[in-house]
Amino acid sequence: MRVLVDVSHPAHVHLFRNAIAALDDRGHEVRVVSREKDVTTDLLDAYGIDHVPLSTKGAGGAVETAREWTARGARLLRVAAGFRPHVVLSRLNPTAAYASRLVGAPNVVFHDTEQAGLLDRATTPFASVVCTPAEFDRDVGDHQVRYEGYHELAYLHPARFDPDPRRLTDAGVDPDEPFSVVRLVEWTAHHDAGAAGFGPDTVRELIDRLGESGAVYLSSEGDLPPDLAEHEAPVAYDAVLDLLAYADCYVGDSGTMATEAALLATPSVRYDPYDDDMGNFETLADRGLVDSRADERAAVERAVSLAADPEAGDRWRRRRRRLLGEKVDVTAFMVELVEEVGAP
Repeated sequence: MRVLVDVSHPAHVHLFRNAIAALDDRGHEVRVVSREKDVTTDLLDAYGIDHVPLSTKGAGGAVETAREWTARGARLLRVAAGFRPHVVLSRLNPTAAYASRLVGAPNVVFHDTEQAGLLDRATTPFASVVCTPAEFDRDVGDHQVRYEGYHELAYLHPARFDPDPRRLTDAGVDPDEPFSVVRLVEWTAHHDAGAAGFGPDTVRELIDRLGESGAVYLSSEGDLPPDLAEHEAPVAYDAVLDLLAYADCYVGDSGTMATEAALLATPSVRYDPYDDDMGNFETLADRGLVDSRADERAAVERAVSLAADPEAGDRWRRRRRRLLGEKVDVTAFMVELVEEVGAP
């Protein structure tokens, strides 16, 4: 088969990279189109995935965003028309769904964000199959397929990932010494309107107080102020998951990294200003793997407490083992589904 994969965000690289390799190994021709956003293309390069950039994320604003995605859609259509895919694989993305329809190829969409709003409404009616975690609390129609897993298990399932301590030592991080990871996102996505992450003063307090239990490494979508730059995580883009796996505590306003920490058995605190949990997080909270807090102060206090608790890691490892016993290898599921839907 010919499989076209659309990757427009760093998280999509991780979601699809193992499936891309598996499909290639099984003899299919895979073509990847990308977007210059954050470290998306850097990650693709680091994993040795050939790709064609179709657009670059601008500074923001509705007009500029519409201009970018209109141009991206036209370029994607040209690529699809020339490649003639049997199936298009994408995250929730209307341009991929529309291009698929126009070239007569089914579009398999992976979707896990109940808050996607307009993006959901503009994409799911045009997709052939919409894959969601079992806990997803919305029904998107007869073409919805639920599976026992999370996007993050496409790359963090034990069959797909084994953390490498050498990647940390090579960067000057001692995996045997206690440390915490703090993640900061920009809150500029389409579904982030009216919300904001940790304030600057809170970040500084987190660093000071977590620092009493060990080193603190910051991972940020935006530029860090000069007084925090020394705490920037020193590892390569593609070693952040290794860093997270060996951390004693994670805290941040990124839902994706909170889930990644949980699935790596790292005590995880998620600051959630929405106070409106998605199905995934409700399950992870019920299992004691992600502690979501809607109040900055509560998130700080919980993270400081976990970082100082020598038994926290053992509790998370036991909970993770129980959870993984009920979940699937999402990459294997993805590959099987793509082959089924795209079979000529």
